Amino acid sequence: MVISKTKSSFYRRLYVAYLIDTGISTVPGILEYTGMPRRTAQDTIKSLAELDIVCQFKQSEGERNRTGKYEIKDWGAINKQWVQENLTDIKLVLDYP
Repeated sequence: MVISKTKSSFYRRLYVAYLIDTGISTVPGILEYTGMPRRTAQDTIKSLAELDIVCQFKQSEGERNRTGKYEIKDWGAINKQWVQENLTDIKLVLDYP
Protein backbone atom coordinates (compact mmCIF):
# COMPACT_ATOMS: atom_id res chain seq x y z
CA MET A 1 0.00 0.00 0.00
CA VAL A 2 1.47 3.34 -1.08
CA ILE A 3 0.63 6.24 1.22
CA SER A 4 1.06 9.85 0.10
CA LYS A 5 3.35 12.20 2.01
CA THR A 6 0.33 14.38 2.73
CA LYS A 7 -1.59 11.53 4.34
CA SER A 8 1.37 10.22 6.34
CA SER A 9 2.17 13.73 7.58
CA PHE A 10 -1.46 14.28 8.57
CA TYR A 11 -1.65 10.94 10.38
CA ARG A 12 1.68 11.58 12.13
CA ARG A 13 0.33 14.86 13.48
CA LEU A 14 -2.85 13.20 14.68
CA TYR A 15 -0.87 10.41 16.33
CA VAL A 16 1.54 12.76 18.10
CA ALA A 17 -1.36 14.93 19.31
CA TYR A 18 -3.08 11.78 20.59
CA LEU A 19 0.08 10.65 22.40
CA ILE A 20 0.50 14.06 24.05
CA ASP A 21 -3.16 14.10 25.04
CA THR A 22 -2.90 10.65 26.62
CA GLY A 23 0.19 11.36 28.70
CA ILE A 24 3.15 10.63 26.44
CA SER A 25 3.84 14.34 26.45
CA THR A 26 7.59 14.86 26.20
CA VAL A 27 9.87 14.59 23.18
CA PRO A 28 11.92 11.81 24.84
CA GLY A 29 8.70 9.97 25.68
CA ILE A 30 7.45 10.23 22.10
CA LEU A 31 10.83 9.04 20.79
CA GLU A 32 10.86 6.05 23.12
CA TYR A 33 7.26 5.11 22.37
CA THR A 34 7.35 5.50 18.57
CA GLY A 35 10.98 5.19 17.57
CA MET A 36 10.68 8.27 15.36
CA PRO A 37 13.71 10.53 14.99
CA ARG A 38 13.99 13.49 17.40
CA ARG A 39 13.78 16.06 14.61
CA THR A 40 10.63 14.44 13.22
CA ALA A 41 8.97 14.54 16.65
CA GLN A 42 9.96 18.16 17.23
CA ASP A 43 8.83 19.26 13.74
CA THR A 44 5.56 17.36 14.13
CA ILE A 45 4.79 19.06 17.44
CA LYS A 46 5.52 22.46 15.91
CA SER A 47 3.29 21.71 12.93
CA LEU A 48 0.21 20.83 15.01
CA ALA A 49 -0.81 24.49 14.83
CA GLU A 50 -1.26 24.11 11.06
CA LEU A 51 -4.21 21.82 11.89
CA ASP A 52 -5.48 24.32 14.49
CA ILE A 53 -4.50 21.90 17.26
CA VAL A 54 -3.39 24.08 20.17
CA CYS A 55 -0.37 22.44 21.79
CA GLN A 56 1.48 24.30 24.52
CA PHE A 57 4.65 23.54 26.43
CA LYS A 58 4.25 23.66 30.21
CA GLN A 59 7.52 24.31 32.03
CA SER A 60 8.02 22.27 35.19
CA GLU A 61 8.15 24.51 38.26
CA GLY A 62 11.65 25.20 39.49
CA GLU A 63 13.27 23.62 36.44
CA ARG A 64 15.40 25.19 33.74
CA ASN A 65 16.28 24.37 30.15
CA ARG A 66 12.77 23.62 28.96
CA THR A 67 12.08 20.77 31.34
CA GLY A 68 8.40 20.01 31.24
CA LYS A 69 5.73 18.55 29.00
CA TYR A 70 3.39 19.40 26.17
CA GLU A 71 -0.36 19.72 26.56
CA ILE A 72 -3.14 19.72 23.97
CA LYS A 73 -5.36 22.66 24.88
CA ASP A 74 -7.73 22.45 21.90
CA TRP A 75 -8.21 19.93 19.09
CA GLY A 76 -9.65 22.60 16.76
CA ALA A 77 -11.61 21.03 13.91
CA ILE A 78 -10.10 17.59 14.55
CA ASN A 79 -12.47 15.02 16.04
CA LYS A 80 -10.47 13.50 18.89
CA GLN A 81 -12.94 10.60 19.09
CA TRP A 82 -12.29 9.74 15.42
CA VAL A 83 -8.55 9.63 16.09
CA GLN A 84 -9.10 7.29 19.02
CA GLU A 85 -11.43 5.03 17.05
CA ASN A 86 -9.03 4.85 14.08
CA LEU A 87 -5.79 4.59 16.04
CA THR A 88 -5.01 1.07 14.81
CA ASP A 89 -5.24 2.15 11.16
CA ILE A 90 -3.23 5.33 11.82
CA LYS A 91 -0.42 3.33 13.44
CA LEU A 92 -0.51 0.77 10.62
CA VAL A 93 -0.14 3.48 7.95
CA LEU A 94 2.76 5.05 9.88
CA ASP A 95 4.32 1.70 10.84
CA TYR A 96 4.44 2.78 14.50
CA PRO A 97 3.82 0.62 17.56
